Amino acid sequence: MQKNYYQPEIETMELSKLQALQSEKLVKQVKHVYENVPYYRDMMDKKGVKPEDIHGIEDLHKLPLISKTDLRETYPYGMLAVPLEDCVRIQSTSGTTGKRVIAYYTQNDVELWEECCARAIVAVGGTKKDVCQVAYGYGLFTGGPGLNGGSHKVGCLTLPMSSGNTERQIQFITDLKATILCCTPSYAAYIGEVMKEQGIKPEENSLKAGIFGAEPWTEEMRRDIEKTLGIKAYDIYGLTETSGPGVAFECEAQTGMHINEDHFIAEIIDPDTEEVLPLGSVGELVFTSIDKEAFPLLRYRTRDICKLTREACPCGRTHVKMCKPMGRSDDMMIIRGVNVFPSQIETVLINGGYAPNYQILVDRANNTDTLDINVELSPEQEKDTTKTVAQREKALETAMRAMLGIGPKVHLVAPKSIARSEGKAVRVIDKRKLH
Repeated sequence: MQKNYYQPEIETMELSKLQALQSEKLVKQVKHVYENVPYYRDMMDKKGVKPEDIHGIEDLHKLPLISKTDLRETYPYGMLAVPLEDCVRIQSTSGTTGKRVIAYYTQNDVELWEECCARAIVAVGGTKKDVCQVAYGYGLFTGGPGLNGGSHKVGCLTLPMSSGNTERQIQFITDLKATILCCTPSYAAYIGEVMKEQGIKPEENSLKAGIFGAEPWTEEMRRDIEKTLGIKAYDIYGLTETSGPGVAFECEAQTGMHINEDHFIAEIIDPDTEEVLPLGSVGELVFTSIDKEAFPLLRYRTRDICKLTREACPCGRTHVKMCKPMGRSDDMMIIRGVNVFPSQIETVLINGGYAPNYQILVDRANNTDTLDINVELSPEQEKDTTKTVAQREKALETAMRAMLGIGPKVHLVAPKSIARSEGKAVRVIDKRKLH
């Protein structure tokens, strides 16, 4: 395996040295937060913890956990740890479930974030000879600015496309010979779909790699995108609260995402008891930012369910790897008492030969939860007889019941009848909360 590093001395650092570096940074960061963020200082005081109680990463568990609720309560300036005049940028979450979360950045914060994204680009084979097409949204959304900055640091020719205008995306891929595509996986799938309609074969486009994140996607969807676009598709992970994409990224081994441990300490906790779980356990991912100056979050609950591993990686990186998030502890649907994740439904669809264009409708009738799943037929499948379509629906319902443990009602609908998203795909419509 070819070994590509942006900062080799850090990415391949001996574990003992890496953990010593984390401990040194953590001690400084806790002091910085305690002295400059009254809200978090109050939380520490209530827990009976002082900065001098934190000697290294072994004491991390003593600190209080924080969540998005805390960030909404302190909106807009309550978690700011530097004077506002020292900040050069804000980014923000979508705010679909309440008040927006605003993250602040000093110039140094921006530089470190862009370095993390540069590591991700180099890890997929990116060099200054590449043309990097960034089709994540720009503006307040972190995807566009993060990968844009990372691409500049690597020295790629950067195409700051933003999301949307798919015809132009394809024109630039074709005319400017883009080699790396950065966007959400659902948008990558859509670009591939339109390319196919235009008669552009996978082997005819110039793309070699894609860096896709910002929404959940399965291994089956990865293989589908790789086949449609003729590329290797890589995962990237991040949150606005911790900076943005680049907190973790996949290397060419494609066996999990390396967390940039010189900037972020990862833990896995039991989401119910908040107990720290041992390496290899499945639980909720928690991050501590040890370099952020303006918006340094300590023990932030991501709500993403995953596990961590330190198994040796063929790429030579020593930083811990996280698996692809398996779902979310807050977005997980509980339907008739059963935990259901959209990724389970997606797996069934792709294994059954369907494109991952679907929508989940949850409602309640006669005090009982209902689960309907609309799934698009391909243009070829649309030609099936009514009887064949009904048989397909029954087969999917059987497969879904086996995967989920409950039986949904599957509706096969016409191609392109489910709205496409250029940002994060809207997969779930839960009407129960309206009743």
